[in-house]
Amino acid sequence: MRKLLFIVVALSWSAVMSAQTFWLGADISGTTQEEAHGRQFYNAAGQPRENTALMRELGLNAVRLRVWVNPTDGFSGRDDVVLMARRACDWGMAVMIDFHYSDTWADPGQQAIPAAWKEMGFEEMCKALAEHTESVLTAVKATGADVRWVQVGNETTNGFLWPMGRAKDNMKQYAGLTDAGYAAVKKVFPKAEVIVHLDGAYDPHRYDFIFDGLRKHGARFDMIGMSVYPYWDMRGKHTSSWQETVTLATANMQRLWKKYGKPLMVVETGAEAQKPDEGKQIIAAVIDMAKNHSGGHCHGVFYWAPEAQKHYRLGAFQNDRPTVIMDAFREASEQ
Repeated sequence: MRKLLFIVVALSWSAVMSAQTFWLGADISGTTQEEAHGRQFYNAAGQPRENTALMRELGLNAVRLRVWVNPTDGFSGRDDVVLMARRACDWGMAVMIDFHYSDTWADPGQQAIPAAWKEMGFEEMCKALAEHTESVLTAVKATGADVRWVQVGNETTNGFLWPMGRAKDNMKQYAGLTDAGYAAVKKVFPKAEVIVHLDGAYDPHRYDFIFDGLRKHGARFDMIGMSVYPYWDMRGKHTSSWQETVTLATANMQRLWKKYGKPLMVVETGAEAQKPDEGKQIIAAVIDMAKNHSGGHCHGVFYWAPEAQKHYRLGAFQNDRPTVIMDAFREASEQ
């Protein structure tokens, strides 16, 4: 009976999704690791829920899943991602796959080459990157998951696979590696949109640096991904308020569309879980920016690790339950 309910929900939700263009999502890559540690998630009413099902209940229609090459504990490796993609498929949710091209976290401060690739030259690394990309996506495709977007790198503000693809030193090689990933994605999911993702949406200069470089060297991509984090911007003294972050990100979105002609996506955002009322206000403003002030060129907003607690202050849960921060997504889904 439960399986039949899953199928009915998935089919009806797929019908809804086919008619809409704006996506409300979350990166819930840490779900299985939390489960392995015995954690149970609950909805706001205190009823137990699996995390993917809970995201669906909160009005989300997409999930984002990170991939590491050879993680030490298996979490966020290929098999783990396949498991999570299957759950998303059961609930009729679209999937974004986020390749880090590392054995661990990749972000603007670290883009470590996987241990198995360390002795490779450029051409060999392009081949390894393509094979890894194709292998993971082929396994995900076998689940029936609707993979609509694939990130070739995570927050590649200065490239990835350092020093081989460090953009400030080796922009041509970064572009070549990016294009190798693009080609691999299209072999498995020809219609998936390939995203290049940077942090600091407030700052137009970092976007021009990367996208001018990719364009100069002929690297292909379909969409620009942005991280919008008012907390980190204010902490780094880049902006003086969350409103300034949103205002500058909006202007940058509009500018990027005019300059590059590529659609956009807020693939990461977040707010302080200990300030839920303000957090809801911030996320509602980010969604409004993307949906109503991008000229229709921003296709969605994804919250990063809403279920995270204690070790990460920008989650959106307390006591294993969603705070009102997530109401911003629920309310947007009802509009």
